[in-house]
Amino acid sequence: MTPYLILDGELEAALKYAALRGVNVRLILPGIPDKKLAYSLAKTHYRSLISAGVKIYEYTPGFVHAKVFVSDDKKAVVGTINLDYRSLYHHFECATYMYKTSCISEIEKDFLYTMSKCCEVTPETIGKEKLSMKITGIVTKSLAPLL
Repeated sequence: MTPYLILDGELEAALKYAALRGVNVRLILPGIPDKKLAYSLAKTHYRSLISAGVKIYEYTPGFVHAKVFVSDDKKAVVGTINLDYRSLYHHFECATYMYKTSCISEIEKDFLYTMSKCCEVTPETIGKEKLSMKITGIVTKSLAPLL
């Protein structure tokens, strides 16, 4: 789960390659944004990620601000790290990495519960996006490292 999906080439490739090799990669993003530019920019990655097998879900009740990663029922990361360039390379973000701790199952349950309140993004839903959203995303992509 992440409120902002502003990927550089390396992170986008890592997500796609993981999905292509059979990893069940699922992303939960806001259904209602707090920042329209970041939201439109995130959507520019959807088609490429989905075509590689990444599943993307938008939280329909509104804005999701969680930063949670869970893997293999054994590992989880919870903290302040957004999936964006600034958070990963420039900010001093904090997170806790957990390995084989008893709370991992609860984190995964919360992820699945949140996912149950989401709509899956598909090529069809991408095609129905407003033209203004698509254009804003494309223009904003050139500014992505600054966001």
